[in-house]
Formats: sequence, structure tokens, C-alpha cells
Amino acid sequence: MKALFIGGTGTISMAITRALARDPAWELYLLNRGNRASEIPEGVRVLTCDVNDEEKVKDLIKDLHFDTVCDFIGFVPKQLERDYRIFKGKTDQFMYISSASAYHKPAYNYVVTEGTSLSNPYWEYSRNKKKCEDLLMKLYLEEGFPVTIIRPSHTYDERNVPLGVHGDKGSFQVIKRMLEGKPVIVHGDGTSLWHMTFNEDFAKGFIGLMANKHAIGEAYQITNDETLTWNQIYQSIADALGVEFKPYYVASSYLDAVSKYDFAGALLGDKAVSVVFDNSKLKRAVPGLNMNITFDRGVRRTIDYVLSHPECQVEDPEFDAWCDRVIEALEAAKKQITG
Repeated sequence: MKALFIGGTGTISMAITRALARDPAWELYLLNRGNRASEIPEGVRVLTCDVNDEEKVKDLIKDLHFDTVCDFIGFVPKQLERDYRIFKGKTDQFMYISSASAYHKPAYNYVVTEGTSLSNPYWEYSRNKKKCEDLLMKLYLEEGFPVTIIRPSHTYDERNVPLGVHGDKGSFQVIKRMLEGKPVIVHGDGTSLWHMTFNEDFAKGFIGLMANKHAIGEAYQITNDETLTWNQIYQSIADALGVEFKPYYVASSYLDAVSKYDFAGALLGDKAVSVVFDNSKLKRAVPGLNMNITFDRGVRRTIDYVLSHPECQVEDPEFDAWCDRVIEALEAAKKQITG
């Protein structure tokens, strides 16, 4: 069987790429600009090209037909319109990576299924994902374009420690604060519910949906079944670091109001909302699916990798100083009110 990934080297897709490279049943092609080329497994064929160069892409795949094509880097409808022009008649299944953040906010029910409505007024990213889904389902219903929609939630890999509150340069500065014994900002009171999915677990569900006839015309969320509070998430990270967890709780709306960071989308429109993902539909489509990398195990792998790879240790002094200012301002307000 043949598959083509648009992208294929990101946080979510790299684990799938690695798994398919080991599977003799699949012949995998990646269509991208050549980023992370040195990390691509042996046997994977790379078509180095900007996917927006439609004529070149069409020429590269003119003699090929794919069982599955997946776009991992489509964010707005015009990109999916482009994909349709390129791959109509060239694949038996077109998979699209949407986002679980597109589900209704505020949540009507903390249990989320694929039937939960899509409406997120807080985050343009999520609204655009919904528009992409709407376009693809229209193409499926009216043109027979063989669509499968995938909705990941918080998926992480060995290179990035997943957190709720961090700056533009990633999560390492929060890890550094923990190692230095400083308090770290946690949104809300740390008790809202969340799911963390290691990318190798995500790959199991995704591959089970590839070339799966039952998946055509359907949407699936793919997450680990483990439900955690944010306090448990941060505590697991602290345990992996061998340090004390010193939380400083701040309302998500306050964080959004006093920062340049997009906490309206990332928190109010996503991580601040309690969710429990029901993966029953995925398990019916992929019998025997077993996602068994619990967060305490997965994050230890991530911490070990980050601390042993200097290139992953990107410091963010501006975010660090902002955290200190937020904490100092709230402590001063407490003193002012209590006298």
C-alpha cells in the first residue's frame, strides 16, 4: 500500500512516519520542503517541494496513486481546496488533521465525543479548522471525495514537555523555573481535567484508520484514555525532574488580560476547559487498539531527552520575567486588600 503525507516530520506525524517505515506493508512518501531531512527513517521517499507549487506536485505524483494521503499542515480552507485540486482521483482516502480544540466552548458537557458540536469563539485557529472540516465534508457529500477527519488533542513527543502556560519559545523556561526552585504559573486552580497523548500512542490509532473503509466520511478524535488534572500533570513533570512542585494559581482570564500571549485561545478556548474524550468510536474502527503510554512514563522520556539535548533547551528570559511580574503583582494585591 502507498501513503503520502503532506508534512510528515512534525510532533504528531513523525511517530507515524517512523512506524510506517518499519511496516513492510506500507510504502511511504513525504511531501515537504526538506525540514528535518536527517531524521527521516531509511526507506521513506521524500518529494522535496512546496505543496503550494501545484503543477510541480502534480508532475511529481503523475505516475502514482495512493491508498491514503494525509495533510498534517492544513490550517485554512484555501489549503484544502488546493489539496482537492491536486489529489482528486489520486487517492482512495484523504485524511485531514483537524483539532479537538474546535469543539464547543464553553463546554456543555465535559464528556466529548465526535458528535459534540464544533464552535470555539475564543480561537481563530480552531474556527479555521472547523471551516476546513466543513469544506471537506461538503466535497465528500457532493463530489465523493474520500475524506477522513482526525481530531487530536494535546499530543507531545520526546522533544517538548507539554504544559498549560508557557511563552512563545516553548516550555523549557518553565522547566528551568522548576529546576531553580521557583514557582510556576498554573491556570485556574489546577483541577480542570485534561488528556495528554504521547505521539507514539497517537500513531497507533491513526495507522489503524489508514486505508480503513469504515473511516471514509467520518471524523475521529484520537487521544489517550487517561484523564488527568493539571495539578497531576505538573506534579508528574516535577517528579520526573526530581524537584518540588511549587504552583502559583492564576485565573485564565487574568492571564489573558495581562499578557501578549494568546491565552484567550490556548486557555479559554482549550486547556482551561475540563474535557474527557470518549474514544469509543475510534476503538470500534480499530479493534484491539491499546494506548498504553501513561503520562508519568511518557513525560519521563521527554524530560530525559530534553535535558540531554541542548538544542531543546531554549530559554525565554522575557517569559520568565513576565511570570515574576504576574506573581509579584498578585502578591502585592493580596497585601493591599488584607492590609
